[in-house]
Amino acid sequence: MKEIIILGSTGSIGQSTLEVVSQLGGQFKVVGLSARENTPLLAKQVKKFRPKWVAIANERKGEEFKKNFKGLSGGIFIGNEGIRKLAGKKVDLVVIALVGSAGLLPTLEAIKSGNDIALSNKEVLVIAGEEVMRQAKKKKVKIFPLDSEHCSIFQTIDNQKKEEIKRVILTASGGPFYNFDKDEFSSVKIKDALAHPTWKMGSKITVDCATLMNKGFEVIAAKWLFNLDWDKIDVIIHPQSIVHSLVEFVDGTVFAVLSDTDMKITVKYILTYPKRIKGALKTIDLIKIAKLTFLKPNEKKFPALRIARSAGRTGGTMPAVLNASNEIAVKAFLEGKISFPQIWQVCELVMRRHTLNTKPSISNVLKADNWARLEASSIIEVL
Repeated sequence: MKEIIILGSTGSIGQSTLEVVSQLGGQFKVVGLSARENTPLLAKQVKKFRPKWVAIANERKGEEFKKNFKGLSGGIFIGNEGIRKLAGKKVDLVVIALVGSAGLLPTLEAIKSGNDIALSNKEVLVIAGEEVMRQAKKKKVKIFPLDSEHCSIFQTIDNQKKEEIKRVILTASGGPFYNFDKDEFSSVKIKDALAHPTWKMGSKITVDCATLMNKGFEVIAAKWLFNLDWDKIDVIIHPQSIVHSLVEFVDGTVFAVLSDTDMKITVKYILTYPKRIKGALKTIDLIKIAKLTFLKPNEKKFPALRIARSAGRTGGTMPAVLNASNEIAVKAFLEGKISFPQIWQVCELVMRRHTLNTKPSISNVLKADNWARLEASSIIEVL
């Protein structure tokens, strides 16, 4: 039985992971769970899976949980330091299902302890992909992509020689507004941005999908996950979200991975890798689907994809600045403070004001992250 820690167990990926663990019937022992602040759901998970350790990022809710919940053999860790402490416990696999930059330091802590990682938090690689992969290689830690697009690429190029790959193609649904005219964006409502046409996800990533920023982040993450040249990573719009990625090889062959839009399929593959285990998950019916369509991304209408590509190619602290400013801008949009197009406008303005550090340490990356949050917030105040 493999021991597993799930960071972000109350989020959509965390919940899917726990469902798969239950389906796998004793192959995994959940020894650690963490949440930011959803302690009612966390309490239910603890009662069901009986982990050794729990970590809660929100200090006030953590202290309340600690008073009211007894019986954990390992203890309850509180605050961001508590999340990192849990990530550093020696286990077989740590699932990083945190949101945004909050995943960076726990990921590094898990690597430091020699834990293999299932990473759904692509922002970790956006912020500091080169350093994360360097440290993972040094510690001989495997990082498995817990993301449908990256996982499908992983499945396709597993055991393939890098020189045989001509390019990888990430698919994007296009979100709910791909067929909108550009002048309609200013009137986009929050509820409409959260109505993703094919996936059920958290609010932050759903908005990122609507702007196509998420796909830009996936481009950056793919660069570091698979050690690819920038020119070998493309994006294509695929509204049905059935094809999760394509890989073109130098002989002209193109491989595609197709599956239902259910993250439990990806989670199950990663948890049971290198085996494929039969299970009660939905399979696709191509006759019912009938048609798969593919379109070229419109980066003039959706500049977030272009902005993310630019940040990735620039490198240094720029991707961290983009990620931090995007987190602040998306939060402001969800609070009704800015319009939909102002999300990427804020990001681009912060990037223009940033003084680039081309070879940053993790400390420098975190300083750039903090600066960008303050800068984005000050810009939003006067919009």
